[in-house]
Amino acid sequence: MDTDAHKNNPDKTDTDHRAAIWVITPNGLPVASLLEKELKDVQSFVSEKLVSNDSRPKKAVPFSSLSNALKTNFKKFSSHIFIFSTGIAVRMIAPLLESKLTDPAVVVLDDRAIHCISLVSGHIGGANALAKKVGKLTGANPVITTATDTNNLPAIDMLAKENNCVIENPSAIKKINMAFLMGNKLILEDPMGIIEQKLSRRFWNKKKSIHAPDVFCSHIIKNISDNTLVLRPKVLSIGIGCNRNTMASEIQDFLFTTLKKQLLSQNAIFTLATIDVKKDEKGLLALSEQLELPLKFYDKNALNSVKNIETPSMMAKKHLGVKSVCEAAAILSADNGTLILPKQKQGNVTLAVAIKDVNSTL
Repeated sequence: MDTDAHKNNPDKTDTDHRAAIWVITPNGLPVASLLEKELKDVQSFVSEKLVSNDSRPKKAVPFSSLSNALKTNFKKFSSHIFIFSTGIAVRMIAPLLESKLTDPAVVVLDDRAIHCISLVSGHIGGANALAKKVGKLTGANPVITTATDTNNLPAIDMLAKENNCVIENPSAIKKINMAFLMGNKLILEDPMGIIEQKLSRRFWNKKKSIHAPDVFCSHIIKNISDNTLVLRPKVLSIGIGCNRNTMASEIQDFLFTTLKKQLLSQNAIFTLATIDVKKDEKGLLALSEQLELPLKFYDKNALNSVKNIETPSMMAKKHLGVKSVCEAAAILSADNGTLILPKQKQGNVTLAVAIKDVNSTL
């Protein structure tokens, strides 16, 4: 049996994956009401001048200043639907934008629901898909301007997102997508076949020459050209054991030092795992929160069911009734994957690393 403890980023709120709808004109109210009814997990924001209007959304939150309300709420939602002009939207959000990897999706819909424009974060943020969805609900014409979409070509940032890969150097995205547009084949180094299996063979060649790859997709750290797009697939699980009251900083320092020594990318971690008696271990819970990674807990029956333990522990057997904590937890949380780093110990901490079989999910 296992359970998850998901800790949020301290800079975020529980509304992270919700959509915000913004209205400033009377004609936009029935459109917002329709979207509020049809979309899940939405919050409507309405100018206080319109709160007495009977057609306002039922869950509307009034605001007196659009710019102030946006500053407060922009990063609290994963997407925003603005029911007003594109010009207003651009002026309001320009100071709030940071990165295409982290900015929320922004869709602009005129208050007559004629056009629905994907404005910001079309690929990774999902604005293109949201514009199409809003268009279908309201009858508006979705306006998508990203070149790969308009030319029916793949986009490397979407491929990364769909295959749960972290983009380590987003500045290289433009070069890769331009290669698709120009009809140039990419040199792809993808040992696990994560990207190549989802990308038509006409777009890439496997790396065979001395030339640096255009795209490198791996959990392994290696010297690579600055011009290469580096993708880190989320395939590593970290099993952790620790003494009571071990600080998060001690666990993290040992983890990062070990990964660096083993040439494993910390961006490739998808989960942490341990034994269920550690559910109240403050250091582990804090680490989960700081790294924005789920923390899975396994009971002793689950841990003892793992057969291929390389470094069994007599102390764990004596005090916890299990032959292994970190190795067994790593393997289980990797969906019974392969242990690639057996138990390492330093101070109050033990850890192990397992990798999941991506071919089972491709």
